[in-house]
Amino acid sequence: MKFAFIPVQERGQVDRLLEQVARRLITEGASLAGVVQINAEREGARHCDMFVQVLPDGAQFDISQKLGNESRGCRLDVGALEDAVAAVKASLENRPEIDLLVINKFGKHESQGRGFRDLIGQMLMNDVPVLLGVNPMNREAFDAFSGGDATELPVDEDAVYRWCRENSLQTA
Repeated sequence: MKFAFIPVQERGQVDRLLEQVARRLITEGASLAGVVQINAEREGARHCDMFVQVLPDGAQFDISQKLGNESRGCRLDVGALEDAVAAVKASLENRPEIDLLVINKFGKHESQGRGFRDLIGQMLMNDVPVLLGVNPMNREAFDAFSGGDATELPVDEDAVYRWCRENSLQTA
């Protein structure tokens, strides 16, 4: 199974890494699907705004709720995330071959059986390589989902890029 993840260690680090690797691969002509997360700081706000960009050049969705500077709970806008999932699925309808599915995160929503979880499973069943981030809070659910068969990659652009090149359909 061509399935890899990058463990989230610091806020925004894996988001930037996945976006950089995805852009590099797209520039080289790889056919990518999925989403990368772009975090945008807001002046006077303690929390950043979270956007996901549908790959390769689709819509951008604001997936963060504006709960205020003192909020401590989950800021994910579940409706916007589901809209992004639908947009990725729609983008796949007229694309017969995908070299790689990139998903910003196997998060709480995926750990509960929603979000991108079904699409990840579908792509793996179709032998499409999958790359995503996993935060420590959802690692146990991710390990159960992956059956322990996913490759853990270091938080290193060159190592992640090499895995993508070695495992993409384009180079298989």
